[in-house]
This record gives sequence, structure tokens and C-alpha cells, in this order.
Amino acid sequence: MVFSSEAFLFLFLPCFLVGYYLTPKSLKSYTILAGSYAFYAWWRVDFLGLLFLTTVFAFLVGQKIGRYHTVDMKRARIWLWIGVAGCLSVLGVFKYLNFFIDSFAALLGTDADSLGIHWRLILPIGISFYIFQALSYLIDVYRGDARADAKFIDFAAFIALFPQLIAGPILRYKDLEDQFREREHSAEMFADGMARFLVGLAKKVLLADAVAPLADLAFNNSGEVGMALAWAGALAYALQLYFDFSGYSDMAIGLGKMMGFRFLENFRFPYISRSITEFWRRWHISLSNWLRDYLYISLGGNRHGQLRTYGNLMTVMLLGGLWHGANWTFVLWGLWHGGLLAIERATKYDKQSRNYPWSLPLTLLLVLIGWVMFRAETVGIGFEMYAGMLGANGWVGDPALWLSVSRESLVFSGLAIVVCVLEPRIWTYFDRPEGQTSAGAVGSTQVLTQFALSSGVLILGVFTVMKLAEQNFSPFLYFQF
Repeated sequence: MVFSSEAFLFLFLPCFLVGYYLTPKSLKSYTILAGSYAFYAWWRVDFLGLLFLTTVFAFLVGQKIGRYHTVDMKRARIWLWIGVAGCLSVLGVFKYLNFFIDSFAALLGTDADSLGIHWRLILPIGISFYIFQALSYLIDVYRGDARADAKFIDFAAFIALFPQLIAGPILRYKDLEDQFREREHSAEMFADGMARFLVGLAKKVLLADAVAPLADLAFNNSGEVGMALAWAGALAYALQLYFDFSGYSDMAIGLGKMMGFRFLENFRFPYISRSITEFWRRWHISLSNWLRDYLYISLGGNRHGQLRTYGNLMTVMLLGGLWHGANWTFVLWGLWHGGLLAIERATKYDKQSRNYPWSLPLTLLLVLIGWVMFRAETVGIGFEMYAGMLGANGWVGDPALWLSVSRESLVFSGLAIVVCVLEPRIWTYFDRPEGQTSAGAVGSTQVLTQFALSSGVLILGVFTVMKLAEQNFSPFLYFQF
């Protein structure tokens, strides 16, 4: 089940919200857990067992870590390593075993079938996200940043929380443990959440899905695209990925608000960044912070000299690339960004980039180059796209490809660019001070502005649902990660 489906919008969500608000306060975590498990089981019931077993394992190990944390740190550390090894084993087997088998077979000049391996493991959706959340809980308990006295029902509801279960943002129990004990439910917060959800749904349906055909056309014909279509396809994919993923995050944050939760932001206008360092402070913020706090710092961060720092940056981004998928394309994408981060740190460019008028287009170009490999199904396709972008197939390439370009995709690609430019300014109207109502006593101008925005969001939601009814099923891109 996906957020942008009739089954979710008109069946699951209304039924869940009615049940949630009718549930007594002390039992709401049970409703969350039941609803989240039903949401996940809609895809495959059998993998629900893996989610449950992972939850039980992480909870019990966390209890052991908490028990020994103040009396025997050596034992606490042993239990931490047991927990980390167990969680990473689950992720490693289901996400990377196929990749390792295929890579080993390729080294031998054959394939998996020839080695007698005729099966393929199915990747459970959301596994990268809930494993990282379980790991953060174990590490935070060991560090003393999270309490180990959580109720199992609250912890299980946290791991399975359906708004972000499939594609994030990556949550941390230490940020939500107080909210599981006590959180606000109000009409204003619910309305804010609904508006945020509709904005995210519109990003997905009206923008991401509309520009996707242009990106697919270019990458599916990578050996024949001319320079113009190669660049247009790469740009279309950059827009598709942003509006698809940030749209999901908006919907997750909005759903969380409708349930009384406040999730941290996952995107902050990444395409206005003036350096790759800044880009990673704005793109997939929950993953960037996770990699920094639990991997980069654990490797030593910048505390052991410049060469070690550069090596840590490369290692973190390499593993961040692999987290996205078991493919050499993600390895190269991670190394690309790790190398750029190391160069910026070595030259101090990240601290000076705002002084240069060309820093914005340069950053966008470097990000776009990386997205090409990120999108390509194989390394070979990625390099075919790079060749097309450099003019290897001429300016036009295969003329028949241009004839098949959807006019709608071109129009909505232009609209998506406009939205990227205007989004930072538009969003300031939604970021009103905490507790201030839409009709707060700050003047009639703001009241009218908020009324216009609320009306606009409502109209946008109507158009989005109408568009959704006429288009084919389109899963979110990050489901595959």
C-alpha cells in the first residue's frame, strides 16, 4: 500500500484515524501498532514476521545494554556488538546477498545460475529504514542518550510507525520517547498535518510522476540519446527524485502531525545549495545526520588528522551509497560525493562557497552528474548517459526519440523548476511560530494570507486526487532502497 493510492486515501487512512481518535490515550500505541502492521502486511504478510522478530531482538538487547550500562560497561559493550551484528546481519542477508553472489560470479566470468544458485532473495520494503532505527536505539541506549525503560508496545509502535516505515525519514527513539508518553492532539495540529500531507501528495502526483517519462525515455535509450535529450533526461530525473522523495517525507510528517507526533524535517530546499557539504545538510537530512552521528563520529570524525578525516568522509559516503542499494552504481555515486566532500574540506571551499557567484550552478552540476549514476541500472548505462551528455551522439541523437517526448513532461519539468525556485519563499508562510493559529492576532494581512494558502492547498488536493484517479500505479522511488 502506498500513500498515493485510492486504497490508502479512502479506506485505510480514514478507518485508522477514526479508530485512533476513538482509542483511549493509554491504548493509542496498540492502535498504532495494529494499523502499522496491517499497512505493512498489505504488501506481504510473511515479511511482517521479519519486522516483528527484528523489533523483539532489538528491544531485548536494548534492555540488556541498559541493565549493564551503569554497572558493567564491558558487558554493555558486548551486548551492543551483539545487537549491531544481529541487525546488520538481517540487512546484509536480505539486501546484499544477491549482490555478492552476482559479483563473485562475475569475477569468475559466469553467472549465479551457472554456479548452481537458482534462487533470489526478495528485498523487504522498508528494511533499510527500520534496521537503522533499531541500530540508533541500541547505540543511544549504550551512550546514555536514550532510556532503556521503554514499554515494548511503544518501542514496537516506534519501529513500525507506518507514516515513515517504508521510506523514512529515519527516526530515533530518543527524539520520540517523550512523545510516546505524552503528545498533543489538537484541531490545529491535525489541520496542519492534513495540509502538509496534501502538499506532499501533490509533489508526488503532479510533479514527480509527470516528469518521470522524460527521465525514463533518456535512460532507457542511453546509447542513442543526443546531448540535448541526455541533459534533459538527467535534469528530469533530478526533479523527479526530489519531488518524489520530499513529497513522501512531507506526507510522513503530515501524517505524524495528524497523530500528534512531530518528526524532524528531512529536506530543506537542497537545490539551492552552494556546496556539496551544504547539499548534504539539506538532502535526506535524517540519513545525513544518522551517518554523521553513528558512523562518521564512531570512525573518529575529524579528530585524527586530515588524511584520516578525508578517509572517514569517503568511507561514510561509500557506505551511504551502498545503503541505497546493492549495485556498483551506488558505490560509484557514494565515492563521487565522498570525494567531493573531501576536496571541499581540504580546500575550505565549503566555508567560502557563498562568496562565489558560480557556486550554485557548479553545485547543481556536480549533483546532477552524480544523479546520472544513481539512476542508471548498470554502470555501463551510466557511462552511456555521460557520453550522450558530452555529445558523443550529436546534439539530437536519434530523431525518433524526440518525437516520442511527451509535451506534458516538458511542461511539468519547467513547472517543477519554477517550484524549486519559489519553494523556499512559499514555505515561509507555513513556518509560522509554534502555537500561533492560522487566525492569530497578528493582523488582517496574515489572516488573509493564511486563508488563501489554506484554500489553495485544498484546491491543490482536489486536483491531485482527480489526477490520481486517471493515472497508473506509481510507487515511490525510495521503496527500492
